Amino acid sequence: MPFRWSARLALAATLALSCARLGSGPATPAAGAAAPAPKQALLLRGASVMTGAGPTLDSADVLVQEGRIAAVAASLSAPAGARVVDVHGRFVTPGIIDPHSHMGVYSVPNVVTNADGNEMTGPFKPEVRAEDSFWPQDPAIERALAGGVTTIHVLPGSANLIGGQGVTLRLVRALSAREMRFPDAPATMKMACGENPMRVYGGKGQPPQTRMAEVAMLRQELEGARAYKLDESKGHDFANEALASVLAGETLIENHCYRADEMLLRIDLFKEFGIAPRAFHHAVEAYKIRDRLHAAGVGAVVWADWWGFKMELLDAIPANAALLDEAGVTVALHSDSADDVQRLNQEAAKARAAGLRAGLEIPRERALRWITANPAWVLGIDRRVGTLEPGKDADLVVWSGDPLSVYARAQQVFIQGELVYLRGESRPPRSDFELGLPGTP
Repeated sequence: MPFRWSARLALAATLALSCARLGSGPATPAAGAAAPAPKQALLLRGASVMTGAGPTLDSADVLVQEGRIAAVAASLSAPAGARVVDVHGRFVTPGIIDPHSHMGVYSVPNVVTNADGNEMTGPFKPEVRAEDSFWPQDPAIERALAGGVTTIHVLPGSANLIGGQGVTLRLVRALSAREMRFPDAPATMKMACGENPMRVYGGKGQPPQTRMAEVAMLRQELEGARAYKLDESKGHDFANEALASVLAGETLIENHCYRADEMLLRIDLFKEFGIAPRAFHHAVEAYKIRDRLHAAGVGAVVWADWWGFKMELLDAIPANAALLDEAGVTVALHSDSADDVQRLNQEAAKARAAGLRAGLEIPRERALRWITANPAWVLGIDRRVGTLEPGKDADLVVWSGDPLSVYARAQQVFIQGELVYLRGESRPPRSDFELGLPGTP
């Protein structure tokens, strides 16, 4: 059928309304304006509730008030005016959190003009921010919501030793990344080691061309930032200011790294400056040093079973996540993919199954934490989300069945108690890209 401009107008109206209702940034009321009306309470009644903080509660209720979890227990009373939803036979979990995403900076469709994730004009780019490239109408976002994802951490790519600053976003309808920001989430800095920076710059005849150059250059850059902070007469420099925040422990280091030896090198290097990475991402050889990671308090953000597409991945094993978890490492699963983000619940099931085959005892509740509570810790937002406990934000998912089953589907998704996805609902897509172009069928 021909393209209709009325569809675009409907989308614009939907986005504007949704921003007003669901935007995560604080609103500033006009002088003398009335206080906002209280949110309607919500009671989900009769589900199997996987809180992420303990055993599964059968036939339990979840009460949401003012956008937060008020109670999780059996036979709760509904407050006056509450919306009561019968979810008997279904499962309720915390919203899924993807701690490593490139949605919005490598948007769908995958074309050169949408490649906004790597600033490959120098190996150190701490001043650039993924937020400034993020396209909030990436069609992949809606697919992620349909998979039960409520929060993503968007990172620059791994071409550089320091690729820039990441941003933690809630998947609410909004017109800009700023309106999607997760409130009070710490700043993060993407760093990388190994093959990627060597390939990008070595191919241009520039440093780094070896791993030893990567370590030496990173040490020099961090030393420069330390000297900058000590000498305020040098004037303002965004790159050094960003690194000074890393050295002060205010910005979390999220470090792309595959090999065990390189992870240990980075831990030692950062220790020279009194800091530590929050987590190593991809970390396919983390199982080899799981005791060392646990002792250092460093997390691991891994795939369930990606391997072999470059030399650094040859020693990947499917039981990586389970072995890390057994050793006490805070392990989280990530997508790094606009496809895998749609089924992170199934990725958790696969990783658990690999652990069971290796002889490890992994309760389903612990595997759920790999996509909820643990990534919340990696991003420094675990005081607000990741588990269904009183006082936490009501970011949650109602599933048609056991979320660790391939047959389960996210039926309803809530962010701060607001319904943001309903399976089967008909409304304009959030991306005008999907509305078509003039003259197209």
